[in-house]
Amino acid sequence: MDRNLLRTYFGTEQSSVAVRLLTAGRLAAELVEGNLRTISYDGLEVLRAISYVVRDKDWGTYSPVIDELVVRESDNEFTVTYRAACRGSADQNLTYRAAIHGTEAGVTFDVVAEPETDFLTNRCGFCILHPIVDLAGTPVTVEHTDGEREQSVLPDLIEPWQPFKDMRAISHQVDPGLIAGCRMEGGVWEMEDQRNWSDASYKTYVRPLALPWPYVMPRAVPDRQTITLSIEDLRQQRPAASSPPRQEAVEIFLEPASGVAPKIGLVIAPEEIDATLAHIERLQQAGPQVLLCHFDPTAGHGRDAMMGFAKVAAAYPAEMVLECVVPCHEPHEGELERVAELVRGAGLSLSAIAVSPSMDRQSTPPGSTWPECPPLEEVYASAQKAFPDIRLGGGMFSYFTELNRKRVPVESLGFVTHCTCPIVHAADDLSVMQSLEALPFITRSARAFIGDMPYWIGPSTIGMRQNPYGSRTMDNPNNERIAMASWDPRQDGLFAAAWTIGYAVRIIEAKLEVLTIGALTGPFGLLRDGPRTGQVRPVFHAASGLSSLAGKELAGCRSSRPSDILAIGVIDEQGRPTIWAANVTDRKQRVRIVSENSLWKMTTLDQHSVESGSLGSLGTTMNVRNGAIEMEPFAIARLQAS
Repeated sequence: MDRNLLRTYFGTEQSSVAVRLLTAGRLAAELVEGNLRTISYDGLEVLRAISYVVRDKDWGTYSPVIDELVVRESDNEFTVTYRAACRGSADQNLTYRAAIHGTEAGVTFDVVAEPETDFLTNRCGFCILHPIVDLAGTPVTVEHTDGEREQSVLPDLIEPWQPFKDMRAISHQVDPGLIAGCRMEGGVWEMEDQRNWSDASYKTYVRPLALPWPYVMPRAVPDRQTITLSIEDLRQQRPAASSPPRQEAVEIFLEPASGVAPKIGLVIAPEEIDATLAHIERLQQAGPQVLLCHFDPTAGHGRDAMMGFAKVAAAYPAEMVLECVVPCHEPHEGELERVAELVRGAGLSLSAIAVSPSMDRQSTPPGSTWPECPPLEEVYASAQKAFPDIRLGGGMFSYFTELNRKRVPVESLGFVTHCTCPIVHAADDLSVMQSLEALPFITRSARAFIGDMPYWIGPSTIGMRQNPYGSRTMDNPNNERIAMASWDPRQDGLFAAAWTIGYAVRIIEAKLEVLTIGALTGPFGLLRDGPRTGQVRPVFHAASGLSSLAGKELAGCRSSRPSDILAIGVIDEQGRPTIWAANVTDRKQRVRIVSENSLWKMTTLDQHSVESGSLGSLGTTMNVRNGAIEMEPFAIARLQAS
């Protein structure tokens, strides 16, 4: 792929990770950066990944340098060997040798690691990822380190803590009569429900979190781990091996639905106030119904920030909501009253305030001690006293994980909120798009304990706004795909536009009141900066499109292949549907809208129109008959029934 197309899709000239398909009879796997991904049998996904992962002391992931790579393949088996090196600071170096052997009966993945120095890490070893769609809530057999075998099920609602500990092996049914078993040797494994972080997987990882971390791997002491995947095919009739079928068009079925599309919000940080005011006409074009004003006294925010928010409110009359961090360094009653005085002094009219104790922005992993924090009931009461005439929201300014582990007293609140971020654990393109699969599980799990409370999500963007799991977000000076980085280059490409439409689709069943999808300016913004300041990113059109749907009656849009195409629709006053669709793949897709409407007007943003789109116009509208269209990789499209 040429550099211009890379920038158009991903906002960076860094190529996507190289993928090599390995096959052994009916078994197939992708070799990606030395690890195995999308392991399948007869085309059925068995495991999402088997990966050897090395973390630093902030849960950042090393990118190993691989050499001496040798791959051998025949019809019935494959082998892979290589050497890898993880280089941190001058005194943090580790190398390992890997050997992979695959046959139709399974895969063995063996690694011997040897630190060249005393090596400080939070985790070093294998992670096994099980998929979630069609597997959540199904039976598994877990063998523990003491030999005991446990018959259980994978969690359906998202489990806040580890569903299984002290693991030696786990097996599950891939298909009736098709059993996959995974044995782990060389350590102690446990499972976490990665849907908490919007990962589309259950993760089985080495070294229990109850043990101290970070820890030191001693210099020159080898550490060996082995994963063995076994496939047992007991099916009476096995499908004949054949070439992949021709990919049919994705069908979008228009169906009855209830409810309305959520309001769309954008967040404004104090450091982005001036840039926002400088581009207020773009804010008007984007049309968000809610502006979330981030206010954090621990970061030095004070009178100037509040005056700036008031200026934005005067220029763009949206619902102004204060996202207020409560330091809890002093009695919270006084801290919140001082915030209220700043609001009154600035003449800022708020429609709502959401509050969170500062310490709740940091995660408390299993086995860790919870930080001292005032009871949330008392914090919420102080907030309501300081702001007696507006709605009070609470929850977590971090992610669903933290809300799931510390469930707030909803009876004290007018709405519940949390964020998500898809690059906590992995930042490759496939993992980020697959994170959309986890969103319905998140919202259904949240609804299980918040009931029918008004529900807000956001700001949720690809980049990480704040790191609950370490001392900082990761730097990204070379514009790469990096886990836990605040700046993600895909924000500048079509990728983010498709991901944002997909996000709105995946949360629609939860009947959200507000979805906040980024900012106007800055690293999470809809506008470009640098030499192209003021031009719009592709995600601008996704945001403005979703804003145009807010409050309108929903039209059900069921995709026959939601892993490829996602769509959200509304019905206008004349009963005509408007649909926003996204191609969430790197392949061209044929799409057909299945409805009573035969004539549609379509406007598309793709690699052919993205340059003109950067000036603010979505593109040229064309007539489409019978709802049959083609969508380029990561394209978004608006379809209006005529």
